[in-house]
Amino acid sequence: MSQHAQEPFDSGGRPPDAQSPPAGCRATDDLEYRHTPGTRLHLAAHQRRADATALGRLALHLPGFLLSLATVLTTALLLDVACGLPLWMLPTVWLVSGALFFHSPTEDLFARHVLQLRYPLPHERARLEPVWLEVAGRAGIDGHRYRIRVEECDDLNAFAVSGHIIGITGFALERLTTGQLAAVLAHELGHHTGGHTWAATLGHWYALPGRAVGGAARTLLLRTFRGARRTSYLLTLVIMITVTITVGGWATVFLFLPLCLLVLPYPMAALSRRAELRADLHAASLGFAPMLVEALELMEDGTVPSRAPASASLGGTPGRYPLLARLLMSHPDHATRLHHLRPYLPTPR
Repeated sequence: MSQHAQEPFDSGGRPPDAQSPPAGCRATDDLEYRHTPGTRLHLAAHQRRADATALGRLALHLPGFLLSLATVLTTALLLDVACGLPLWMLPTVWLVSGALFFHSPTEDLFARHVLQLRYPLPHERARLEPVWLEVAGRAGIDGHRYRIRVEECDDLNAFAVSGHIIGITGFALERLTTGQLAAVLAHELGHHTGGHTWAATLGHWYALPGRAVGGAARTLLLRTFRGARRTSYLLTLVIMITVTITVGGWATVFLFLPLCLLVLPYPMAALSRRAELRADLHAASLGFAPMLVEALELMEDGTVPSRAPASASLGGTPGRYPLLARLLMSHPDHATRLHHLRPYLPTPR
């Protein structure tokens, strides 16, 4: 067990007779198959992998990465001409910078100052540690690698971010039972071990330069269009082409990339929904299916506040929203998640 609040939680291993808990274990406030002190640890040889969902996300981020690479190379060329900065320096720093999301001190700074996550208070830590020990032990995961942080928020929510961070709201800690809390943590751990989190983090980071240039060019073109359309649409077209070539630089070689970026949100959302289902099944395979269903029902019945409609967060009725809105949802609807969890639930007697 960690002795300092700044250190990650410790993880135990599961005992030999608990390596494969039954899929339909009883949903109670107390966890079954508890780890006993002194039990030999059984950690998985591969602590993290990249499943099809993670690889799909990386593939969809490729256009944004290429646009960013063109932007960075253009900037490096301008800096080389203007102030003699070596041409290789900026692209190298940019490519290596993604590794910082897996550097523990940098992750802590990111979680604290960007995501506004704090260290658990003593009473929160006392509750989280044994639950996390059980979840990590069942999964065969070294819990030292992950850090659980708390968000000051009155919503019931949890999320996996960066390389090793799991965030949970203080409200969720107060409202969820022990079993439900374990199920939620197992779900978020599934995002980490499946590679969903690191793929999304790196994809978003390496797409930022391209997005910045694209946003600036879009704003400039809109302003140019509004100012010029009063005189001549032909003149407007000429100005738009000129500005695009000037601002885009090397990016004009990849003219198809902006078109790809227009449709990418839809397959990205589809992969996000698939990632949620995979994380659900990860929690269910560890024996937390009934508890996860309870947590989903708690969100669905509307008795607790959430930062987004149920259909956009933990489930909901698809018919409440237009088709395009449903296609952009990052989470599956409530009925779909229950359908996929049903095989892991105990058979009613």
